[in-house]
Amino acid sequence: QVHLEESGGGLVQAGGSLRLSCVASGTIYAMDAMGWFRQVPGKQRELVAVLTSGGQQNYAESVKGRFTISRDNAKNTTDLQMNSLKPDDAGVYYCYSNARRSGWSGYADYWGQGTQVTVSS
Repeated sequence: QVHLEESGGGLVQAGGSLRLSCVASGTIYAMDAMGWFRQVPGKQRELVAVLTSGGQQNYAESVKGRFTISRDNAKNTTDLQMNSLKPDDAGVYYCYSNARRSGWSGYADYWGQGTQVTVSS
């Protein structure tokens, strides 16, 4: 199994910063994309930022210029630095990975449990 664990969520004032971290563990053979999604009540989970193993980045338009995703391929970790936070950035942030387990032939999507980000105005 592949287990993702997030940390770093919390309450911050608008304009402030937070850094989310995620570590993947388990029987990982290879990992392609790692990233972050956000979900608010009543809405679908949406992409915030994703980074492939080859270095290709993709950000939601709403966070470009404010959020930065990074990863350490050797440690199977990914971080999301969030600056200039806005109330609309609030939600549950989920770590995501597309990984191949040892002994398996294909890749699958994995999710963390989520971490709450609250931004006060």
